[in-house]
Amino acid sequence: MFNRPRRNRKSAAIRNMVQENWLSVNDLIYPLFLIDGKNKKSEIKSMPGINRLSADLLLKEIEACLKLGLNTFCVFPAIEDKLKDKKATEGLNKKGLYPSTIKLIKKNFPEAVIMTDVAMDPYSSDGHDGLVKDGKILNDETLEILAKMALVQAEAGADIIGPSDMMDGRVGFIREALDENGFTDVSIMSYTAKYASAFYGPFRDALDSAPKFGDKKTYQMNPANSKEAILEGELDFTEGADFLMVKPALSYLDVIKILKDNFTLPIAAYNVSGEYAMVKAAGAKGWIDEKRVRDEILLSMKRAGADIILTYFAKEFAQSVK
Repeated sequence: MFNRPRRNRKSAAIRNMVQENWLSVNDLIYPLFLIDGKNKKSEIKSMPGINRLSADLLLKEIEACLKLGLNTFCVFPAIEDKLKDKKATEGLNKKGLYPSTIKLIKKNFPEAVIMTDVAMDPYSSDGHDGLVKDGKILNDETLEILAKMALVQAEAGADIIGPSDMMDGRVGFIREALDENGFTDVSIMSYTAKYASAFYGPFRDALDSAPKFGDKKTYQMNPANSKEAILEGELDFTEGADFLMVKPALSYLDVIKILKDNFTLPIAAYNVSGEYAMVKAAGAKGWIDEKRVRDEILLSMKRAGADIILTYFAKEFAQSVK
């Protein structure tokens, strides 16, 4: 035999030399959950190791992560029910918990990259990503609200705006609003191919943001479809997105590859709460080697074409490589 692939596997040094994909803390974004109060920490039972944190504790968490070389964070607000209404008006409150905390983070850690979430569901009494009228989620009327929300977040100091709503045309609408108001340097990471997935359960527990009626299938993508992701990618690309995201990641590696093969923009993958929870649950039972499974899953996303991974494993991965 002239070709013996095992020759390139015979030692760790050679395996490292020919390795095709590498995972680094620079590839990762760490999602964080914000709650009101002081010195307040609330465990998310369905996501072991992940907590809702008040702003003061969130600052300490970010400081610890920066020391590990983890520099980028996506902050999600858990809003009290009394502040929620049908028009998500709390999302437009410049003095609210979310923008106030973003300002605080950027003041204390200007080197940290902060990504924000633009959608109505954290602030909506209906729990949907868009404005609801007569049981229908309205598209164009929602865009006005999302653009105003994005401006509030940009003014607070957000580096990356993350429209997670899946309304048609929202990237272009937000980009135009940002540019017209002088925020040309604020990036948009679009949730390009966001599927109507069963993997979001623990996240909705964390934010208490589950829809109060129906589901999100009229605006989130059908899990059976992959070609549709190209259409969504083309729209977001032409409307001015800076990054294209696939969510969830693990069951949609083919979609990550499709976007990678068809677009020159950086591709992000969201390793979502349900994917994280399954690994943690099986690891706690001793059924799997949790660390090795974690790294294998994240590496599979890189191999599929993800340049960036949002993952709840980010901090512990950073600790393991440190």
